[in-house]
Amino acid sequence: MNTKTCLTALFCVLVGLSPTVSYAQSGIAAATPQELVAAYDSLADTILAASKTEQKLVLSVLATTYTHARATLGAARSKLQSGQAARSDIEKLAALVSQLGNEGDAAVAAIRKRLVEGGHHHHAGGEQQGIYDEGFVVVTRAAKKVFLDAATEIGKLSGTTDANALDTQWQIVETQFDALTRSEEEKSG
Repeated sequence: MNTKTCLTALFCVLVGLSPTVSYAQSGIAAATPQELVAAYDSLADTILAASKTEQKLVLSVLATTYTHARATLGAARSKLQSGQAARSDIEKLAALVSQLGNEGDAAVAAIRKRLVEGGHHHHAGGEQQGIYDEGFVVVTRAAKKVFLDAATEIGKLSGTTDANALDTQWQIVETQFDALTRSEEEKSG
């Protein structure tokens, strides 16, 4: 029995038909049985819902990272204003802003890689057009560049005592994050 015959037999068993009875012999119309159409429609709903869930989850990852970055910025500001060194806080802030650009840390990237290797591309068309990097869900290439450039500039400030310079770079991050989340809200209606 070849693969096609096995699959046909399995299909017939799943829908309650005898695999040896042809459509003509059974008197069943050649149309796809409604139960199968309904099951396929349900599967489509599930796939589309999973895509929406992925988008919401990635937005949550980004929002959490942004919140941590904002708290780290506050700690750095406090230290700078009191004349203390803020190198570790500023370096941590740069790393968090970099995670915004990369749509998560290495653990998230590993999951994204697994999805891509499995054939899942949230924005396949956007990837082909150069709008998104492979597997990215929310962060566009343009937004990624803004975040990574800001992360680099923040990292360069790790030895600074100038809170204003830090605030200037944070304003870039904040503006990009707001634009990105506003864009995602508009997409989801």
